Amino acid sequence: MILAQLAHFASHAVNSLAFLQEDQTVSFSPIGLWNHMGWLARAVAIILFIESIWSLAVMIDRYLYFSAARKQSREFAPKVAGALKDSKLEEAIKIADRSKKSHLAEVVTSGLQEFRASAGAATAETIESSSRALERAEAIVHAKLKRGLSVLATIGATAPFVGLFGTVVGILHAFDQIATQKTSGIGAVAGGISEALVTTAFGLLVAIPAVMAFNYFTGRVEAFDVEMDNSSSELIDYFIKQSHKR
Repeated sequence: MILAQLAHFASHAVNSLAFLQEDQTVSFSPIGLWNHMGWLARAVAIILFIESIWSLAVMIDRYLYFSAARKQSREFAPKVAGALKDSKLEEAIKIADRSKKSHLAEVVTSGLQEFRASAGAATAETIESSSRALERAEAIVHAKLKRGLSVLATIGATAPFVGLFGTVVGILHAFDQIATQKTSGIGAVAGGISEALVTTAFGLLVAIPAVMAFNYFTGRVEAFDVEMDNSSSELIDYFIKQSHKR
C-alpha cells in the first residue's frame, strides 16, 4: 500500500515537473507572445497598434505642414514688406496668393483684400473692417494649425490606461492558468505575466511619443500665433500710415 502511494506520488511529481518544463519554454519573441495571448489581450494590442499608427500619421502631417509654413513665410515676409513699402498693393496680394501654405500669407491676404475692397481708401471704417478680417483669418489659420493635435493629446492620455487594462487581463489570465492547471511556479504564469508586461510597455511606447509631439507642436502653434499677431499689427500700422498721407 505504502509502496503504491509512493509510486503514485513519484509519478505525479515527474508529470508535474515535465509540465513545468514544457511551460517554461514559452517564447518571448513578438510572434511567440502574440500566439500565447488571449483574444482580449490581442484586442488591446491591436487598439494600441492603431493608436500608434494614427499618432505617427498626425506627427508626419503636422511636421510637413509646419515646415512648409515656416519656409514659405520666411520667403513671403520680406517680399510683401517691400511691395507695401512701395505702395504696390496688388503686387503684395499676388505675392501672398503664391504662398498658399504660409500662415502669414493667409492672414495678410485677408487684410489686404478687405482694404482693396474699399478702393484703397484708408478711412477709419476701412481700417476697422480690415482689422476684423485679420482677426477672422487668424482664428481660421489657428484652427488649421491645431488640426490633429487633439488626437495626439487623446492618445497620450489614454494609451497608458489601455495598456494597463491589458496588464490586468494578462494577470487574470495568469491566475486562470494556475487555477485550471493546478500548478504553481514561474512556468505556469510566465505567459500571462508576459502579456501583462508587453501591453504595459506597448501602451507607454505609444503614449510617450504622442505626449512629446503634442507639446512640441503646441509650442510651434503658439509661436505661429505670435507671428500672425505681429504681422496683423504691422499691417494695421501700414493702413494707419496710409490714412495719414491723405
